[in-house]
Amino acid sequence: MNVLFLCTGNSCRSLISEAVFNHLAPAGWHAISAGSQPTGKLNERALALLASKGISTEDYYSKSWDKLPVTPDIVVTVCASAAGETCPAYLGPVLRTHWGVEDPSHVVGTEEEISAAFEKAYAILRARIEAFLALPLDELKGDRAKLKTELDRIGHIEA
Repeated sequence: MNVLFLCTGNSCRSLISEAVFNHLAPAGWHAISAGSQPTGKLNERALALLASKGISTEDYYSKSWDKLPVTPDIVVTVCASAAGETCPAYLGPVLRTHWGVEDPSHVVGTEEEISAAFEKAYAILRARIEAFLALPLDELKGDRAKLKTELDRIGHIEA
């Protein structure tokens, strides 16, 4: 099962989601991230945060959803602008859900306030990914409607 975490720039929230998911996922489940308008570089604070949590980002890079190495089974949008975009036709009838999280890279303030925004985004995304992975995934793989309902519910979890 392949999960795509999608955000417009593919530099921060989608990267955090991809890395956390792959760190926690069982065998056979894999996440990738992409952007509809990728920045071409990963956010340094997001990379540092993931490193501080012991989560690898080796071989990760900012990429376009037009050049994915696999076709996802599930697309999770993590920013509001990506949620409103139409997925490329080549993705087919992919299951979509929205887990909007405020972009910590846009926070202006003290070092402590910016760090707190990154920690909050990480905590929310990790809580949602843990809830996703706690679902009876083998059972839900065969019931797309029920899986969609569960994924939509998870999108409202706060840390």
